[in-house]
Amino acid sequence: MNKNIERAFDHGKAFVAFVTCGDPDLDTTKKIILALERAGCDLIELGIPFSDPTAEGPVIQEANERALSNGCTTDDVFEMIKEVRKETSIPMVFMTYANVVFHYGTDKFCQKMIDANMSGMILPDVPYEEKDEFETVCHQYGLDFIRMIAPTSHDRIKMIANDAQGFLYCVSSLGVTGTRSKITTNVNEMVDIVRSVSDIPCGIGFGISTPEQAKKMTEKADAAIVGSAIIKIIAKYGKEAPDHVEAYVRSMVEAIR
Repeated sequence: MNKNIERAFDHGKAFVAFVTCGDPDLDTTKKIILALERAGCDLIELGIPFSDPTAEGPVIQEANERALSNGCTTDDVFEMIKEVRKETSIPMVFMTYANVVFHYGTDKFCQKMIDANMSGMILPDVPYEEKDEFETVCHQYGLDFIRMIAPTSHDRIKMIANDAQGFLYCVSSLGVTGTRSKITTNVNEMVDIVRSVSDIPCGIGFGISTPEQAKKMTEKADAAIVGSAIIKIIAKYGKEAPDHVEAYVRSMVEAIR
């Protein structure tokens, strides 16, 4: 496991936040990253704007559209991260798509990640059977290629968890990202299956939006992962969002600790 990711799980239940870089602009993204750290966030997933984010629901799709319409590029994202790294060392990973990394050049992308003190990446459109193209290069650079598991067959969960690194992103609901009033998946069973083959930390994402949901999900899992609920706040408040995001995330962190 990358040492920075390991550090995120050092002190009990972890809170993981997702934000789309460049929404509404990169200066605000930088302020939001610092606000997340002040609120007690343990690890941040940074989304790189992409025109076809297939795993995302409308909320994060619209965030991608706003960032792209502002001209935000992958190089701009790397420059923003290097700037914010002057003020924080909070563990961060990318959650993006295979085409973003492939088009940039996987080796070059990973080298830029190291230069920006990033710790790993999640590519939700890369199935387990096709992971080697990216995972092998990540490992050469000391980065974790973080895998996702869905509430599917038990044997498949075991296979994916068996040699996973960083943490496992456990998808709490079938479908795309987005807040949900109720999460019906038996996430406890998913975590039990993982732990039958591995002691890797498990984070639950897709649908968590309230402190009560976050608390319930982390009774068994090691982390709550929240994206769409944060993006909704950013969409509502724009450049004034950092303070509002900080207050919301602080309430979520307090619920899981």
